[in-house]
Amino acid sequence: MSEVRKVSKKEQVLHVHHDMHEKHDRKGEVHGGAHKSEHSHHDHHGKMLEDFKKRFVWSTTLTVPILVLSPMVQGFLNIQVAFPGDKYLLFLLSSFVFFWGGYPFLKGFGEEIKNKKPGMMTLISMAISVAYIYSSAVVFGLKGRYFFWELATLIDVMLLGHWIEMKSVLGASRALEKLVELMPKSAHLVEDDGKVRDVLISELKKGDVVLVKAGEKIPVDGIVRKGTSHVDESMLTGESRPVKKQQGDVVIGGSMNIDSVLEVEVTGKGEESYLAKVIELVKNAQESKSKTERLADVAARWLTVIALLSGGITFSVWLFALKDVAFAIERMVTVMVITCPHALGLAIPLVSAVSTAIAAKRGLLVRNKVAFENARKANIVVFDKTGTLTKGVFEVTRIKVIDEHYDEKELLQLVASLEQNSEHPIAKGVLEKAKELGIKLLKAEKIEILKGEGIRGNVDGKEVELLSVRAIGERGYGIANDYDVNGVHTVIGVLVNRKLVGWIFLGDKIRDEAFSAVKELKSMGIKCYMLTGDGKRVAEAVAKTLKLDGYFAEVLPHEKQSKIMELRRDGNFVAMVGDGINDAPALAAADVGVAIGSGTDIAAETADVILVNSNPRDVITLFKLSRLTYKKMIQNLLWATGYNVFAIPLAAGVLFKYGILISPAVGAILMSLSTVVVAVNAKLLKLR
Repeated sequence: MSEVRKVSKKEQVLHVHHDMHEKHDRKGEVHGGAHKSEHSHHDHHGKMLEDFKKRFVWSTTLTVPILVLSPMVQGFLNIQVAFPGDKYLLFLLSSFVFFWGGYPFLKGFGEEIKNKKPGMMTLISMAISVAYIYSSAVVFGLKGRYFFWELATLIDVMLLGHWIEMKSVLGASRALEKLVELMPKSAHLVEDDGKVRDVLISELKKGDVVLVKAGEKIPVDGIVRKGTSHVDESMLTGESRPVKKQQGDVVIGGSMNIDSVLEVEVTGKGEESYLAKVIELVKNAQESKSKTERLADVAARWLTVIALLSGGITFSVWLFALKDVAFAIERMVTVMVITCPHALGLAIPLVSAVSTAIAAKRGLLVRNKVAFENARKANIVVFDKTGTLTKGVFEVTRIKVIDEHYDEKELLQLVASLEQNSEHPIAKGVLEKAKELGIKLLKAEKIEILKGEGIRGNVDGKEVELLSVRAIGERGYGIANDYDVNGVHTVIGVLVNRKLVGWIFLGDKIRDEAFSAVKELKSMGIKCYMLTGDGKRVAEAVAKTLKLDGYFAEVLPHEKQSKIMELRRDGNFVAMVGDGINDAPALAAADVGVAIGSGTDIAAETADVILVNSNPRDVITLFKLSRLTYKKMIQNLLWATGYNVFAIPLAAGVLFKYGILISPAVGAILMSLSTVVVAVNAKLLKLR
């Protein structure tokens, strides 16, 4: 009975994996650790944003007198501004804009060269440096013309472009800030004498009990010890309807208690909390690189090489054709600027940041961005049965005694006594029935889990075994054939002193959402299979009811992996949906491993994506979001690289004889415009 070995939801909550990720030197609570870490992360970007804004404002302000003092601009405007030392003032103003306004690009150039990865900063720095050095030489005697106004306007446009980019990136990550802000700073601690006092979250410890009034946010992850209320978890799990919580239920810190008072025992706070783990997962997913991003990095490096070569060739050709150094430099600078892989560097990461934030809001936590991106290719999805396609809430529907020495109550007493310390859903169903019938439990000893078969122990001096139908059949006892499978029954054989004495039948209802999930997945061209440790008749009944494409029954936990590999060997791209505990090998073997679990159940180490709600329909959201994300990434890649096909020849001056020339500043505007288009396109990613 493979399901006997499954760990209960409650046990997963109480023993949640605290080492899901390395904590990046975080200490303290959500407000003293994860909160602080996240704020320092956003403070850093906020300071960078302000820095670009300040440099842009100052550089743009100083560009006005630079334009007025530039001979070429004076010729355009048909004005004359001249006074002793005007060219030196022009030089000083331009030097300030070059060194102070251009500092971020010059610094970035140094880092790219140090890392041997020339890119966008290399191109910008070379363009403005060539313009500045050449123009400075002209000021001090070299024959030629100034490029100071082109230099200044180029820096202005680049600073503006980077400022817009930083705003877009911060906007994409704002969902994390909102999550952090959900957590209240204080709580009502219930002391041993029953008195209530307000304390900071940081003062709480596991096992403490806090009072949560109606209309207040729940301050910590915990288990309800007293009271019944409805809780709004929509900001955390995407579940739109308030969820009823009563004694024994798990609640998440940051969710809103709606209508009644609850007393909650603390199980997790700070970096151990669900909220902190959500933040960590989303942040890690946003910062990690996917396959498409690595493709964009390669494209950006090639574009840098093309820009440098194109710039060099352009300079050489025009110098040879016109013998005009100034004109050749202007064309070279324009080519290098317009070819900057700025939009390419932003194209994929911004889409990824937006999509992972959307996923988190929808209750999808992305741990492996490559797998998330590849989920679009899935043509088979394999579901675990219990708790995924079915509700996982069992109730005893029938007891069949086949030994005259026992009646139904005596048989149930032995079974319930053996299961009394288990939190497994089947055990819960048995214990609930015993409680309903007022059966007194006996002492159980020497309890042993039989891998893939069931459980054994001594009860009242008798050896009692609870075995799956498969295990019963393998031992030659025969199987129970007279039971109704329409209610999705799980059957347990009861042996006393190695003799089969009866059967326990438990019903587990199919989730309503499972019907629509399977139907919609099939309409998307995805086949639906099921893996279960239950008997063939039960599996067949579920598969037939849900109209699945296939099923694997009586599969032991260690066999699930081989079934997944079997499907993959046939050339399929397989997604596995399970609870992340006994399904771990199968989740790891699948192309995309999807763990389900509600509340603080998010520590499935082998899963690529975690569904916060145990709702099979969320798999549809995963596939749709993956497809939309990839579509946006390709759109951005095409835009970021495609415009260079016509932009580079124009910048090089192929239409010079028709009087069409692009200045370095106009080149910078075109390049920045492509960046803005890419950023806006990423922000338009929406999941309806």
